[in-house]
Amino acid sequence: MTSRIVVKIGSSSLTTEEGGLDRSSITFFAGEIAALADQGHEVLLVTSGAVAAGFREIGYPQRPKQLHEKQAAAAVGQALLMQAYQQAFAAHRVTTAQILLTRTDFHSRKRMGNAGMTVEELLKQRVIPIFNENDTVSVDELKFGDNDLLSALVANLVKAQHLIILTDTNGLYTADPRKDPSAVRYDRIPEITAEIYAFAGGSGSSVGTGGMRSKVDAAKVATRGGVPVFVGSVKEPGDMQKAVDGTGKGTYFETRLASLSRKKQWLGFMSTPLGTVVVDDGAEEALVHGGHSLLPVGVKRVLGTFHAGDVVEVIGMDETLLGRGIVNYDDDQLRLIAGLPSGEVMKQLASIHRLEVIHRDEWITLK
Repeated sequence: MTSRIVVKIGSSSLTTEEGGLDRSSITFFAGEIAALADQGHEVLLVTSGAVAAGFREIGYPQRPKQLHEKQAAAAVGQALLMQAYQQAFAAHRVTTAQILLTRTDFHSRKRMGNAGMTVEELLKQRVIPIFNENDTVSVDELKFGDNDLLSALVANLVKAQHLIILTDTNGLYTADPRKDPSAVRYDRIPEITAEIYAFAGGSGSSVGTGGMRSKVDAAKVATRGGVPVFVGSVKEPGDMQKAVDGTGKGTYFETRLASLSRKKQWLGFMSTPLGTVVVDDGAEEALVHGGHSLLPVGVKRVLGTFHAGDVVEVIGMDETLLGRGIVNYDDDQLRLIAGLPSGEVMKQLASIHRLEVIHRDEWITLK
C-alpha cells in the first residue's frame, strides 16, 4: 500500500564537522527517498542546512549567532543545498522542487491553501517538493526549531500518513544515552505527557537549532493532526524503508486521531490568538470531552483585547491550555456576561447574533 510520507532531515545530518555540506550524506538520503518513490509512495522532504552550508562559504569561522549573519549565510547556503539535492536526485531520475516558507505563510489561510494546491500538483507530476524555511527573510529569529515544527505543519497540510524526523540519536531515551549508559529508549509513545517532555531535554547539536524537545513539540502537532511520527536515525541502506514499515531505529509517536481540515489546522497551530478566556471545570469538560460549544455561564475570566471573529486561547482553572477558538464577542462584551446563564445574557445584551462564546465548529481541542 502506498503512502504519503514527509521526511525531515536536520542540519547535523547534512553537514561535516567543519560546517560544510556533506555531499555523501545528501547522496545517501536521496537514494533512500528515491527508493520509496520507486515503490509509488509520495515523498515530501523538509530540509535544514542552508545556514550550516553557507556560513563558511561566506567567510565566517563558525556558525553565526546574529540574525543578519544567519540570513546572509542562508542566502549563500540555500543555493548550495538545492544544487546538491538536485544533482543527487537526478542520478535516480527524480525531479525536485524548492518551496521556501516562513511562519507568516502559515498564519494566512489563503496562502496556506495556495501552498497546499501547489504541493498537490507537484505530487501529481511525481515531483519531490523540498521545503525549507525562508531564512533570508524570516523575522522570527529562525524559530522553526531546525524545521521540526515546519515538518509537522507540512505533514498536516498534505494529510500525510507518516512523518519521519531524522536525528543523530536513534529515538527518545529516559536520559541522554551519550552520558548515561543505563538510558532506555522509548520504542512507542501512545501519548505525549509531561514525563515525555521531561526526558526530551534541551539543546541540539552545534550546527542545528533543534534538540529532542523541539522534535517532541513537532510530534505533538503532527499527531494532533492525525499523522503518526517516527523520530530516529537512518544511517544504513534500507533504514528509511524500515522507518516507514514500523521497524526503524527510533521512537514512534502514535495517534488514533483523524486528520484535520485545513481550517482546524490553521486554527490550532497557525493562527495568532489575541486573548485568553479562562473557563470553569464544567465548561472544560463540555469543550474537551463533550464536543459542546462554550457558553457564557462557563467563563470565569477574560484576558486581553479582542473582537468578535478573533482567535482566542481557552485555559482551565489550573491554567492548562485546553484549545483555541474563534470568539463571537468583543472582550468588553464577554466580561459583561461572563458567568451568566443564557437567559441573563439576553437581558444584558440588547442584540446578540449567537449565544455561544465559541461554537464547537470554530473550536479545536489542544489539551
